[in-house]
Amino acid sequence: MPHAKTSYVCLPCRASYKQPYLGSYDRLCPRCARSMIHVGSAFAPPPRRDTAGWRVLSVLLHAGVRFHKSCCGGPGYRPRTLHEVRERLAYTRTTGEPIYEALVRRDLP
Repeated sequence: MPHAKTSYVCLPCRASYKQPYLGSYDRLCPRCARSMIHVGSAFAPPPRRDTAGWRVLSVLLHAGVRFHKSCCGGPGYRPRTLHEVRERLAYTRTTGEPIYEALVRRDLP
């Protein structure tokens, strides 16, 4: 039985590739030969022209947020707009909550 496929992203190229997960070694982008980021199997990339969507994705990935499936289906809440990201980053500045936790929080108090 073949290995399940998972997604890898190259942020500079704004490209996503589904490839088998064979361990934790670096995957290189077929376009630019830079290292790609393993994002998980529940990932749906924004369109290549959507610069705001890719900026949001970049913030999420650099904060350590990934898109792995949980036991109940999807990866949970992830912000989709720059406005949602800015709200959560402002919340972290005022409360001291870690950025990762604020970014995956569905509702802010």
